[in-house]
Amino acid sequence: MSARSETLREALTASPHLATRRIWGAQADVGLHDLARSTALGGALAGLAGCSVLLRVSDPLYAALALVDLDGVARRIVLCPPDLAEADLPTVAQIAEIDAVVSDGPSPLAGVPVATVALPIRPVNGTPIADLATEWVMFTSGTSGTPKMVVHSLAGLVGAIRREPADPVIWGTFYDIRRYGGLQILLRALLTNASLVITGPGESFDDFLPRIIARGVTHLTGTPSHWRRLLMTPEAKPLAPRYVRLSGEIADQAVLDALSARFAGVPVGHAYASTEAGVGFEVNDGREGFPADFVGRDGPVLMKVEDGSLRLRTERAATHYLNADAGPLRDADGFVDSGDMLELRDGRYYFVGRRNGVINVGGLKVHPEEVEAVINRHPAVRMSLVKARRNPITGAIVIAEVVLNPHDQPDDALKAEILALCRRELPPFKVPAALRIVPEIAITASGKLERAIA
Repeated sequence: MSARSETLREALTASPHLATRRIWGAQADVGLHDLARSTALGGALAGLAGCSVLLRVSDPLYAALALVDLDGVARRIVLCPPDLAEADLPTVAQIAEIDAVVSDGPSPLAGVPVATVALPIRPVNGTPIADLATEWVMFTSGTSGTPKMVVHSLAGLVGAIRREPADPVIWGTFYDIRRYGGLQILLRALLTNASLVITGPGESFDDFLPRIIARGVTHLTGTPSHWRRLLMTPEAKPLAPRYVRLSGEIADQAVLDALSARFAGVPVGHAYASTEAGVGFEVNDGREGFPADFVGRDGPVLMKVEDGSLRLRTERAATHYLNADAGPLRDADGFVDSGDMLELRDGRYYFVGRRNGVINVGGLKVHPEEVEAVINRHPAVRMSLVKARRNPITGAIVIAEVVLNPHDQPDDALKAEILALCRRELPPFKVPAALRIVPEIAITASGKLERAIA
């Protein structure tokens, strides 16, 4: 285990202006001044010293409170996302050598002791033992079979957060804080002059939206799919953030332009980060992709492109996989292969999709995201989903589902226009063989398009 550094509670205590800052959940809120000096685990906290703890709660607010309590006290925190299947928990517990569960209900693991996280928080009795460099374990996305877990340090997780004095802000995030993107926003709120509005257990987009409007969020973050849905929602009209941030999916030019038009004069940034590689960089010039000179430049994140994929070397990355059979996280030179594929055009790199997300059309490779970016350029389109349909001749064909802007009417002429745009911009094998206009497109619990073979 690495040397101990500043714990989350110590960093929170040293943060400015605690008295005016809060975390708002769906059913309760907590002041950061109280959180810095209190516990949601009651007398159970000391008993978790040195334990490997499974954090399995229904309410994200309880997860935030427990993380402040456990960092530096537990030797390991396994941060369970809400969609982690109950059937996977015994395997997870075995791999992570779980000693105890922190939950807001009964223990999900037979025979494993449970410590209950609950409100109201109460003053800490005595000084909790906080002398460990706690391992923060998170689950990677898009895997099947045994859940794959990566190990982070708090120092790596907060490595991209600038903690100099700043004006007070109120963050809002569509991400769940138990995933990497949401955790980054929680840590920003705790360690800078900020408050935070987070989602409730199972809270829908339509229920969360009025809460962030009512709290007057100044900084708001989500995936491009979250933002496309917001742009289609009339109830979002009162929303007036001072900063808009996208990450988690490819931010194509259509969504960037739509956000710039909707929030005139407001900075719109898209960040690159992954659970394995950590926070890589942020782009704030209003254009999709990123400048080619980002690659190879000195700084806290060194990037290279090899075999078309983006690779990063940084202290912000996870240290290793916890699963013994997962293989090395980094290559011999310390780079993490992101699996995100790039194309270089006119001095700029553009994301074209995931290496493992390719549609194979008769031996020719199609990245769904590349086709979606073209479809989304049509002025009547708000969002699209491209996926594979099995075909006995080519193995697969490309099909598309399209959601239109609220005032555009679906008809055959409009479908023909969209397909004509695809034919102008794409080689024939990438053009959708079928296009269907739908009222909505499903997104996963992590805010990404739900892709499956039709």
